[in-house]
Amino acid sequence: MIARRWTARATIDGARAYVEFFREVLAPALAHIDGHAGALVLERAAGSGMEITVLTFWKSMDAVARFAGENPERAVVEPEAQAVLQDFDSTVEHLVLKVDTRDG
Repeated sequence: MIARRWTARATIDGARAYVEFFREVLAPALAHIDGHAGALVLERAAGSGMEITVLTFWKSMDAVARFAGENPERAVVEPEAQAVLQDFDSTVEHLVLKVDTRDG
């Protein structure tokens, strides 16, 4: 299992809008990609705004490529997301999941 990690920064309202966009639009779209295995959206206070970390889970790097294209380290940030974020990472990290104690 591959975890794909990406981080962005937003105002409190922007973070709220991003979470709603992820839940309502992105999560259903990701669910249709072969090899997608779920996602987590995490946030923490950072100064006067919020830092958002997104972890998406994939069954293989081939599955990641179906989502991200030829350059899997490039962040995929939809225009609707860009509109509510102050800034965001242009690249992502891929980590190999070794232990997961959540349900399952």
